[in-house]
Amino acid sequence: MITDAHGRPRVLCLTGGHTHDIRPVAAMLEKVEPTVRIIADKAYDCAALRDQLQARNIKAVIPNRATRKQPYAFDAVTYKRRNVVERTFCRLKDFRRLAMRYDRLIDTYMATVCIASIVAYWLK
Repeated sequence: MITDAHGRPRVLCLTGGHTHDIRPVAAMLEKVEPTVRIIADKAYDCAALRDQLQARNIKAVIPNRATRKQPYAFDAVTYKRRNVVERTFCRLKDFRRLAMRYDRLIDTYMATVCIASIVAYWLK
């Protein structure tokens, strides 16, 4: 999920449970208007993603993984704003149907995610 600075969902992508989160990022970034910075967690610490963001003049605020040999500098103060995304996920999980994953089909589940996102967008 990509959200704006207010925690409103902008781009949603549903992948399989075995797929790493970094795989759909390139396609998701193309769907959103250019921004100043992207805030992400350690799972997105990848040189290819950082290069892609730099090519689009977007500042990457991503902490380094513990295994990185040449760490990148990042703004720890700006990184504190990442809780906006976490709060958006919590808001979506207020819908019990999403939290418990009652829907088995991907189309039905994604429709539920979209409806919950619209409500979350509207309430925010």
